[in-house]
Amino acid sequence: MKRLFVLILFLTLKIGLSQEELNHVVYFETDKYEVPVTEENRLLLFISTLSDMDIESISIFGFCDDRGASDYNLKLSQQRADAIKAIFANNEISESLITNVDGKGEVLLKIVDEKDVLKIRGLNRKVEIIVKPKPPKVEVIAEEKKPDKKKDVPEIIKGDLKVGDKIVFENILFKTGYSTVMPESKKTLEEIAKSLVERKDIYFTIQGHVCCTQFSRDAVDRKTKKRNLSVARAKYVYDYFAKKGVDKKRMKYVGLRRLFPLGGDPKFDRRVEILITYVKE
Repeated sequence: MKRLFVLILFLTLKIGLSQEELNHVVYFETDKYEVPVTEENRLLLFISTLSDMDIESISIFGFCDDRGASDYNLKLSQQRADAIKAIFANNEISESLITNVDGKGEVLLKIVDEKDVLKIRGLNRKVEIIVKPKPPKVEVIAEEKKPDKKKDVPEIIKGDLKVGDKIVFENILFKTGYSTVMPESKKTLEEIAKSLVERKDIYFTIQGHVCCTQFSRDAVDRKTKKRNLSVARAKYVYDYFAKKGVDKKRMKYVGLRRLFPLGGDPKFDRRVEILITYVKE
């Protein structure tokens, strides 16, 4: 009977909480695969809406108008799809989520019900993006012995530390493309700052990280438009600690780009760590 209730609950939640696919279209100029500035801005706005979504897959399909040879159109449509993929990859969207990047070639005029030929062709020079969310999960936790509680960051800071120790701020999460922390992380960051104010004998470097960029490059900070997001995240935490009373002489900050991924969920690579560089005796 209990198993039947759990099954009914799961199906109810799955139907009630399921999210629909998100779609976006990027338009291109004739014979071009570079993304126009206005279209790139629209795309970045779309990407920002994905921050809170648990994504299962992203499909990118490129198209051309009916002018030009078929082989040329097929190549151009693929280049357009690749250009969109590059923008996703450089804005902290994991490439592992992008399951399709395909050029579909030309779209024939006759399949569009529109009298204006130029308008038709303009609408056919495009890339279509389909973002599919993961279905919601309902976990049933069996009664069992709970594992020992893991120490949180303030507890670690108060403990025995030595030069070379690295402390990962696991619960300090950043919004995709931004250097400011998520609202739910602010209370934890304040607790960490209090611990560091009390622990005056340690000196440390704040290390900022990003996820999912190509070729180990830093990601773009969408607020400043500069490609220094890992540095910006480290400086955000540095400035926050200084404001809360941590002596600036004890701190440095640096951006490590995406050189040290954790290998799990990409959101945990959008992180900050501190490296202990000196401990007073």
